[in-house]
Amino acid sequence: MASSSSGSGLTFKLHPLVIVNISDHHTRVRAQIQHSASASAAPLAEGVGGRVFGCVIGVQRGRTVEIFNSFELLYDPLTHSLDRSFLEKKQELYKKVFPNFYILGWYSTGSEAQESDLQIHKALMDINESPVYVLLNPLINHAQKDLPLTIYESEAERISVDHVAHLKPSDGGSAATQLAAHLTGIHSAIKMLNSRIRVVHQYLVAMQKGDIPLDNSFLRQVSSLLRRLPAMESEKFQDDFLMEYNDTLLVAYLAMLTNCSSTLNELVDKFNTTYDRNSVKMKPNSKRDADKRVLGWRRSLGRRNGYSFYNMKETFDDNRDF
Repeated sequence: MASSSSGSGLTFKLHPLVIVNISDHHTRVRAQIQHSASASAAPLAEGVGGRVFGCVIGVQRGRTVEIFNSFELLYDPLTHSLDRSFLEKKQELYKKVFPNFYILGWYSTGSEAQESDLQIHKALMDINESPVYVLLNPLINHAQKDLPLTIYESEAERISVDHVAHLKPSDGGSAATQLAAHLTGIHSAIKMLNSRIRVVHQYLVAMQKGDIPLDNSFLRQVSSLLRRLPAMESEKFQDDFLMEYNDTLLVAYLAMLTNCSSTLNELVDKFNTTYDRNSVKMKPNSKRDADKRVLGWRRSLGRRNGYSFYNMKETFDDNRDF
């Protein structure tokens, strides 16, 4: 989030989501214009491709104006006017989702304000008597270095914006494929960092041997960088590191237990299925099969007692076919 003070005494706080929205709006419009002009051989020059317009919403607390979000507007370049019905519809929809947010002003892209911007500014004064005008310059100015603003961010906002900025279109790839691509990117970044550290080390060794003259400015930068490392050896850092390390091991252990439980569950299901099939095979198919087994049991019992089964009075019907 960027914070800046103006000559009017107001303090403006601009959240990164607004910049992301405006940049996305400008990129889409520029891509559409380039696609329409693809028949011509001459490409569009940098900065050319149409301006975009939209509203910024947020809250104003006293002399502090905080801009949280933005939405696009339909603009007619011939009449230099906005689609009023579309604006009112978008305002109503955002009011249902964010009842505490109000339209604070509008945004556009370009290197400087134009005369036609005054008409849009006046058109929004019935919604906000002092609308804010946010102008985003899409061009890169290498001569401009320092800006009169302060940039800071919360942890949740940093994670969400970083996720959106690195979001890739879904192409049906699996989670393993996305993880592999992520790890490959990290590996490439670490490899590049290692190569640059080697270059700095070789430069310092050559400077120590006297092969190249001393560069005090460079040595101060290296010293400043190295002084940051002992700060990571504090007791609090070790405690936080061990806590996160133990949490990671616990998650891995729970994942392993879940995998073992799933494998054991599949084994039990297979055992039950096999047992049910064997039970069906062993189950008598008819009363005749049961009588045959009873008769065999009685014959065996009669032989063990020293007499034949057929001399016993407890016999089956002679007409039965065994």
